[in-house]
Amino acid sequence: MKRGRKTVAVIGAGNVGATCAFSLAEMKIGNVIMLDIFEGFAKGKALDMSQAGQILNYDGVITGTSSYEDIAGAEVVVVTSGFPRKPGMTREDLISKNASIITEVGAGIKKHAPDSIVIVVTNPLDLMTYHMWKATGFPSERVVGQAGILDSARMTHFVAKEVGVSNEDVQAMVLGGHGDTMVPLPRYTTVSGIPITQLLDEDTIRKIGDRTAGGGGEIVKLLEKGSAFYAPGNAAAIMAEAVIQDRKRLLPCSAYLTGEYGMNDVYIGVPVILGRDGVERIIELDLEKNELESLQRSGAFYKKQLTDVIGWR
Repeated sequence: MKRGRKTVAVIGAGNVGATCAFSLAEMKIGNVIMLDIFEGFAKGKALDMSQAGQILNYDGVITGTSSYEDIAGAEVVVVTSGFPRKPGMTREDLISKNASIITEVGAGIKKHAPDSIVIVVTNPLDLMTYHMWKATGFPSERVVGQAGILDSARMTHFVAKEVGVSNEDVQAMVLGGHGDTMVPLPRYTTVSGIPITQLLDEDTIRKIGDRTAGGGGEIVKLLEKGSAFYAPGNAAAIMAEAVIQDRKRLLPCSAYLTGEYGMNDVYIGVPVILGRDGVERIIELDLEKNELESLQRSGAFYKKQLTDVIGWR
């Protein structure tokens, strides 16, 4: 491993993790390490990706491992490991199964990559990001969850289809928890700077918001076996790139709140500036009363689950 290059570790070599790793390779980000409890699984996918190096004009090093010792020196660690959703399951149904995995992963990161920025993808996202923060003991700005980027991308696609424009011309904003309580913000969702409230009627906007909130479940139902991975994996890669390249991206992410939006001691989706130090700033939007109340209800929902299900107080 050429440690002179920047290094991103991806924990979990399943569909989401492998998609994230491959996207990072295409970005020519540097070295990518995939870690999985099934060593051959990680090594096989790493070898497959490496053999695409000439095609992608990629000269970084992609490796697979089952040992946390191999992630030493990683600047960014993306955590995708956990049980996937199955038809009929909510993200919240995964809490007990995935909390124990996050405890183990957090301990490995704390020991072997103590200076890293951690990006959590494991569901239920906001709860597992909080749990990772506790498991590592890292400063909260160094533990961030991938939530609103994926949800906003889904809303972007639905808006583009309804308006009849390119995805590239749409900028959507979705805050709140990564689940049914997410808060789409039509006033902050634009097509080339034009708010969608001027382009679509209220009923269409409401339907788009509902479909966005159920976006992951819709894919789970269609697949029957498995859950979404292309969009989640690439969303995580965008976050990792923002950190490792210090790009200062303004992105909706699950961040720890200490009074912002009237909430404390909870991870929830809000706009942040993402750079080398992780969450470098939380942006407080001027929300209308109903928007703020929806965001606070979303935060309260997850805070209650932290207490009732995981046991954090």
